[in-house]
Amino acid sequence: MSKSHFTTRQVATAGIIAAVYAVMSLCASVFGIAYGPIQCRFSEALTVLPFFLPEAIPGLFIGCLVTNLMSTVGPLDIIFGSLATLIAAIWTRKMPNKWLAPLPPVLCNAAIIGAMIAWYEVGFTGAFWASFAFNAFTVGLGEAIACYVLGLLLLQAIEKVPALRRLAA
Repeated sequence: MSKSHFTTRQVATAGIIAAVYAVMSLCASVFGIAYGPIQCRFSEALTVLPFFLPEAIPGLFIGCLVTNLMSTVGPLDIIFGSLATLIAAIWTRKMPNKWLAPLPPVLCNAAIIGAMIAWYEVGFTGAFWASFAFNAFTVGLGEAIACYVLGLLLLQAIEKVPALRRLAA
């Protein structure tokens, strides 16, 4: 079993990512698009960062956890929303190229958050699957916009800006 040690710089970077994620999510909540079946958190663009930065994994998890403490869904979102982000971040780190990096957050959030919202709305009744399909689609669409548009722009910026490229190296 190998141990992974983060440098002081990586811990600081994780903290900055957590803070930026939380602030960006709270800004989205002002517009009413951070929680619920139709959501597009601008902060989800950051979920592609593990492709270059392993320290983004704990940063995103903590940032999402802090954000979800204010969720309208309450404990369900604190647990499952944060786990969706953690799973997506770990999976993103394993992606073979930057064009696939946005895929794990889209799939994880569509499935996990779609199911969580459906259960919150209708429980495990006969209406669950219809509610799940709707919520998975709308959450996945918002996630795809954030990750494939903003997230890919972020990855391209990391490759082009020398200071960011050195950080990701």
